[in-house]
Amino acid sequence: MEYVTILAVAAENGSEVSNETTPPVQAMWDLVTGMGLMEALMFIAFGSVCLFYGWRVFKVLVVIAFSLLGMAAGVMAVSKISGFDNKVIAGMAGMGLMAALAIPLMRHAVAMLGAAAGGAMTAGLWYACNLTDKYIWAGALIGVIAGGMISFIVFKIAVILFTSLGGSGLMMVGILALLHLYPLTNEEITTLVNEKRWFVPVAFIVPTILGIIIQNKLVKTHKEWDL
Repeated sequence: MEYVTILAVAAENGSEVSNETTPPVQAMWDLVTGMGLMEALMFIAFGSVCLFYGWRVFKVLVVIAFSLLGMAAGVMAVSKISGFDNKVIAGMAGMGLMAALAIPLMRHAVAMLGAAAGGAMTAGLWYACNLTDKYIWAGALIGVIAGGMISFIVFKIAVILFTSLGGSGLMMVGILALLHLYPLTNEEITTLVNEKRWFVPVAFIVPTILGIIIQNKLVKTHKEWDL
């Protein structure tokens, strides 16, 4: 019942939501606007591989994802420790630790990434529906629970879900960067990202769904790909 109440309140307050860009979207846009041509093309190329063929290299992607997570955790942890300010060493230590843990715990790591992907998708839908940002965590939590449960039950779905969303994210960031670099579309793409709340979630979720469909068809023709 608590979630029903939250949804009702969010719907009532939806009309009061400002047009200010939320921090995750703003962080994405800062990344887009800071990219050059070569960086954008690299994002598109790597994202396309993850989007359509992520199931072939999912183990490598899991290790990379957890390595980056460990590096970020190490950098954040060292800032809270007095007398030690070497962020490079802390980041490398966190990266190595998480990479080492991801390999033997691959199935659990994939399930966690699948849950995170589910949370990101439902949070994006919440944002696109113009519901209040105050309760966006509720939308994300629904996706995390659903994605986590499905991921632990069906391993294949977890792999396809997180590789499709990750590939879609990389590819769309690259495409947005190219559109931002092109003078004729610069102003229009800036307006869409910053003023149309539906645009960013749709731009990420639609390719994700396409990737899920394609990867699912490709996986059926390849028997030996699981752990």
